Amino acid sequence: MNILGISAFYHDSAAAVLRDGVIMAAAQEERFTRKKHDPAFPTNAVRYCLQESGLSIDQLDAVAFYDKPLLKFERLLETYQAFAPRGLSSFLAGMPVWLKEKMFLKRLLREELNKIGTFDSSKIKLLFPEHHLSHAASAFYPSPFEDAAILTVDGVGEWATASICHGQGKDISILRELQFPHSLGLLYSAFTYFLGFRVNSGEYKLMGLAPYGNPKSPDVDRYVKVILEELVDARPDGSIWLDQRYFDYATGLRMVRDKDWERLFGFPKRQPEDPIEAWHCNLGLAIQRVTEEVVIRMAQEAKRLTGARHLCLAGGVALNCVANGKLQKSGIFEEVFIQPAAGDAGGSLGAALAAQHIYFNQARKTAPSLDDMQGSYLGPEFGDHDVLLVARKYTAPYEQFASFEDLAEKTASLLAEGNVVGWVQGRMEFGPRALGNRSILGDPRNPEMQKKLNLKIKYRESFRPFAPSVQAEHVAEYFYFQGISPYMLLVQPVRADRCVPVPEGYDDLAVREKLYHLRSDMPSITHIDFSARIQTVHRETNPRYWNLIEAFRKLTGMGVIVNTSFNVRGEPIVCTPEDAFRCFMRTEMDYLVVGNFLFDKKKQPEWMEKDGWKEEFVLD
Repeated sequence: MNILGISAFYHDSAAAVLRDGVIMAAAQEERFTRKKHDPAFPTNAVRYCLQESGLSIDQLDAVAFYDKPLLKFERLLETYQAFAPRGLSSFLAGMPVWLKEKMFLKRLLREELNKIGTFDSSKIKLLFPEHHLSHAASAFYPSPFEDAAILTVDGVGEWATASICHGQGKDISILRELQFPHSLGLLYSAFTYFLGFRVNSGEYKLMGLAPYGNPKSPDVDRYVKVILEELVDARPDGSIWLDQRYFDYATGLRMVRDKDWERLFGFPKRQPEDPIEAWHCNLGLAIQRVTEEVVIRMAQEAKRLTGARHLCLAGGVALNCVANGKLQKSGIFEEVFIQPAAGDAGGSLGAALAAQHIYFNQARKTAPSLDDMQGSYLGPEFGDHDVLLVARKYTAPYEQFASFEDLAEKTASLLAEGNVVGWVQGRMEFGPRALGNRSILGDPRNPEMQKKLNLKIKYRESFRPFAPSVQAEHVAEYFYFQGISPYMLLVQPVRADRCVPVPEGYDDLAVREKLYHLRSDMPSITHIDFSARIQTVHRETNPRYWNLIEAFRKLTGMGVIVNTSFNVRGEPIVCTPEDAFRCFMRTEMDYLVVGNFLFDKKKQPEWMEKDGWKEEFVLD
């Protein structure tokens, strides 16, 4: 049985394909179009998935779309009616798109698929699982669990904003749903907006900013109190109620009522390029604390309803790896599996899996190893000839290695010397994290590496932390963590014996002073609160990356390297060798490794488009 899953028309469009229940390929459209969070129909991603799986459209049994557009349309109409006359301008702006495109989605899907290949539409079923069922399926079916509670939390699907489900074998039962406009994801996005970051893009910046808040400051406690007394009624079962007098997302064109929030918190909405002050950090810490508490309560309710020992997580809020770390440490569940493409992109995979196991009633086999996501390496890969074509196009000198062992040793020595290396290997990652195949790498021991990567390579805010990639079997040597975190979705503390004592008054220091205080013997991956967003690297899912880290460990004694996504601010993660070379030349990266080819920046011809990315990519 062959099933294509699609998510599209909101943000992070993607496609995924199954052959007899096996995930053959999955990719986001943004990687091909170079438009971050591209919402368009994923033509390129669909083409790739079909090619990778050896299928044509007329060989598909079904195409599954990740939500029910008519149910979403019903929610929009009822919401506008309930809030009328508020939101008239938003209603008038949005209805033409709905009436022209989304109301007739079956026709639109057939038209778009016909552009890719001809097929008999009467022989292919079009299926529309609900949004949160797609999220739940994306988390449960690839997990190693036969029985698990499933928690999905995001902004909003059709009506649901969060769900608790029970997965058993091939079946998923929906037990509880939280309904729009009451949404933990939209609450977090509201603070993302108020603190000057882009909604549906900058939530991870807010998560990175929160630890710069002063945990001893009375302002943090005051902000938490304001949030819980004025904005949110957080109930013991994890459900929440948001006072819509303070929000504008239900019918308006903004997230919040700026003046009301300025009155509540005592400062105006931050503009995107404004300096970050202590009160911004403290408010970020306050909403992060509230979010963590609500997630914990939701998990406790999921445990109560299901009695399951294991938990699966998906939805955009499942990308909040700080909350995930707290949940994992809470011990509510023995094991937690988080879908690496937890946001809407992963809905494409979930829709296909829901069709496979629920609609077509196909049996499910649980993963014999880590999980069925194959390390999330589900995107395109490129061979030597593709790299040679790029080198010829740009007259780029290179060194080609006959042995990967020699290449790994050379790259390890370059990292140990303080160089920044772009690293492109094998199949591209599915989801928002670079996991060692489309990554920029550095030496975690280097106290200047975080600053260099942020300001000279990524061209982004200096407070943003970087993640460590660590060999799974050595993780406990560096962090208070003994589990697995292959998808960089858990934050855990750095071991105390690796940390440097902080000076007196550390919590009261300004953001910049905190940032450049030496915190551990791995300063470039140790966040301001002595935590790190861990990626455990497993030899069975990524042997080349594991072997690079092993070469670095043998050379330096440190089995950890800095890993950040291969892109500049506002750009999607690179896909092709040409994407990688262009990004390499636009930045102050020192070396580029693609497959077995090494490019030295010092030997490259002058790059005439050095600042072109600033016009090409909208800053996020």
